[in-house]
Amino acid sequence: MTINVLEYLEASYYKNPGKIAFADEKTQVTYEQLYNYARNASIAINRITNNARRKPIVVFVDRNVQSLVSFMAVAYSGNFYVPIDMQMPAQRIDLILQTLQPVATVVPIADLEFAGNVAPGVHKIIYEDAISEQADNTLLEEIQGKVIDSDPLYATFTSGSTGIPKGVITCQRSVVDMTEALAYTFNFESSHIFGNQNPFYFDASIKDIYSTLKAGTTMYIVPKSCFVSIGTLSQYLNKHKITSILWSAAAIALVANLSAFDDEKPAYLKHVMFSGEVMHNKVLNYWRRLLPATLFVNLYGPTEITSVCTYYKIEKPFDDNEALPIGIPFRNTEIILLNEQNNLVSGDEIGEICVRGCCLALGYYNNDEKTKEAFCQNPLTPGFPEVIYRTGDLARYNNEGQIMFLSRKDNQVKHMGQRVELGEIELLINALEAIDASICFYDHDRQKIVLVYQGQAADKRYIVDGIKDKLPKYMYPNLMFRLDNMPYNLNGKIDRTVLKEWYHSGKLS
Repeated sequence: MTINVLEYLEASYYKNPGKIAFADEKTQVTYEQLYNYARNASIAINRITNNARRKPIVVFVDRNVQSLVSFMAVAYSGNFYVPIDMQMPAQRIDLILQTLQPVATVVPIADLEFAGNVAPGVHKIIYEDAISEQADNTLLEEIQGKVIDSDPLYATFTSGSTGIPKGVITCQRSVVDMTEALAYTFNFESSHIFGNQNPFYFDASIKDIYSTLKAGTTMYIVPKSCFVSIGTLSQYLNKHKITSILWSAAAIALVANLSAFDDEKPAYLKHVMFSGEVMHNKVLNYWRRLLPATLFVNLYGPTEITSVCTYYKIEKPFDDNEALPIGIPFRNTEIILLNEQNNLVSGDEIGEICVRGCCLALGYYNNDEKTKEAFCQNPLTPGFPEVIYRTGDLARYNNEGQIMFLSRKDNQVKHMGQRVELGEIELLINALEAIDASICFYDHDRQKIVLVYQGQAADKRYIVDGIKDKLPKYMYPNLMFRLDNMPYNLNGKIDRTVLKEWYHSGKLS
């Protein structure tokens, strides 16, 4: 039984030490190098932190191999890593560090000045020096011998409703559970080659990181430039014979909106999986037309349940304006839809998605109040303690017993005396050919449905004509604003908070 993700690394190292584990634009590491560098660096971590255990250690990350080596080094030291993007605003970094109070940070020498400015009172572990240390096998064996599956492995910070970031802390058991479920469901093996897109400060990246280590295969970190000079993306995927991608829905949409595969198609892709936001079939159908033999999978899951808890293998055609199911739970996970009375839904009744199983995170770091709100007693089992996570997402079952995501709870509003699902409006508008992206929110003071969209060839008349036969008039957006480019947050999602701020400050016109 696997209780520690480092067992994946060690098994792959012993089996094929010379195989490339991770590679970026400039460098690569074999499993042997990854194993040795991580163990060496863990000794530096232990010395500088005075043998701290189960404490937070910040890793200032970029899209590079060094970040991944640092993650493994922190795990070997018996502590948990917290990835922080160096492009993040300094004020947000400061808020995270105030919550976290880390015992150290791992940073490349080139970024030492940056780390000194944003985290002046935190011990600095220079990456290049740390990986050159000499591993103490006796000490490492002692540390790992005391690691249990409920020990934290990492924490990632999400946006809090109060403006204070929330640190979701995830344990070894949850990551092992996710990794095993992905391997079991999709038969990941050493012949598969992963192409990473999700940033390492985003929890979605753990899917391909740990699937790579378990399968003993290679993960290539797709350069940012491939998503800027979009014509180079297929060339990169084909050069490295990438078979499996687990990308954000926003990245999948970017490829489709720019028709990036018209000139050259990815020739080796067997798995295309996506998560993070609702995937619109107009986008997906572009990919499916070009890659008819590829398996496409819709993944769903918030950060608090270790990135994924349901999946849907897309094996039948969908019209552009149809909604994709989020499917069924992974093994060892149960999804419960609870209505407003905390009872199980029946028929096609709408309920909140609640999750139970090993996938649940430990909670929010240094935030007991928010932890108790979201991670709470299962109302269906009052006779014994059992924690569920309440996602705040609304869903129902379709006729085939699959879960259909509808919207966030705060996206269900009362408008003109009618209950309105803003996600339903978004679904139909995003299906229109000239729309690249759109979101809706509600102005409760003025009682208006507000639409913000991206699409050069679209205007208000085009949108109304496109939805008039599909929605009742009370669901038409009352205010529509077109942007040249949507704002996106660090997790690759349309930044609704920024759009609402722009709206209320009059920046949308």
